[in-house]
Amino acid sequence: MRVLVTGGAGFIGANFVHQTVAERPDAEVTVLDALTYAGNKSSLDSIADRITFVHGDITDAVLVDELVGAADVVVHFAAESHNDNSLADPWPFVQTNIVGTFTLLQAVRKHDVRYHHISTDEVYGDLELGDPDRFTESTAYNPSSPYSSTKASSDMLVRAWTRSFGVRATLSNCSNNYGPYQHVEKFIPRQITNVLAGLRPKLYGDGLNVRDWIHVDDHNSAVWAIIDGGRIGQTYLIGADGEVNNRTVMESILQILGRGADEFDFVTDRPGHDVRYAIDSSLLRKELGWSPRYEDFRSGLEATIDWYRDNEQWWRPQKDATEQAYVAAGEKKTS
Repeated sequence: MRVLVTGGAGFIGANFVHQTVAERPDAEVTVLDALTYAGNKSSLDSIADRITFVHGDITDAVLVDELVGAADVVVHFAAESHNDNSLADPWPFVQTNIVGTFTLLQAVRKHDVRYHHISTDEVYGDLELGDPDRFTESTAYNPSSPYSSTKASSDMLVRAWTRSFGVRATLSNCSNNYGPYQHVEKFIPRQITNVLAGLRPKLYGDGLNVRDWIHVDDHNSAVWAIIDGGRIGQTYLIGADGEVNNRTVMESILQILGRGADEFDFVTDRPGHDVRYAIDSSLLRKELGWSPRYEDFRSGLEATIDWYRDNEQWWRPQKDATEQAYVAAGEKKTS
């Protein structure tokens, strides 16, 4: 199988490439990545001789057409994905998430190539604390940020191209990922690397916002289950029943690293901060027989902390610039 992975030098994409190389030795993997700030080619160093890497943009129609024409399946991870950045400058999110997806869809339509689209639970908006409901495949879209609205737009393009043009596509919307190779601007790696670097961790607002956490390896095993056995045109929600509020995550990180659970600072909340996400992945589990390896969030978090502790050479070059960017953006301590 010839697999084209867009965004394969980013967090989830890089882990997908590592997993594919390890578990599917007959797969020929090509990575297409623009290497923006969130893409890091060094994430693929250990398998560089087993993949083909192409530095390019998914909005480049000529390049995309060439690469898609040589593939059996396209797995589309490439996205602008940071909410804070989307609030500061929405345009790159429109360009990558909408125009880039359109470009890929036109190519897979032309060459009749199997396509899997990676999306997020944030397209559904948020849920109230204490609400027993969870997102399902039939939940109405209600995005609240430029990031989530452009991902919702890309999902709609995929659905339309599948219905109107017969594109052989599946979609997945996943809850919050954590694990190796995640950029230090993101919540969990930011707090881990703050502690490892001797800095005070930072927590938005009151820290009661709830996320449904899933280890990146579990996400990617679900993606392969969908590629192998999913129904064309179907959306599958991927989650590991990992609902935890941000304060509990923060306290767990500090405790695992041998620090006091209160050794962090509250900072001003970001605009439009969603309250709660929760995924119902029962369709995926029942139809395709998938289940997560890390059913306990704490065990996955411990493995992630071990990885960042052992791989400072990977995250350290990003760290100072990331923290300076937060200061420049006006992040302020509130208590």
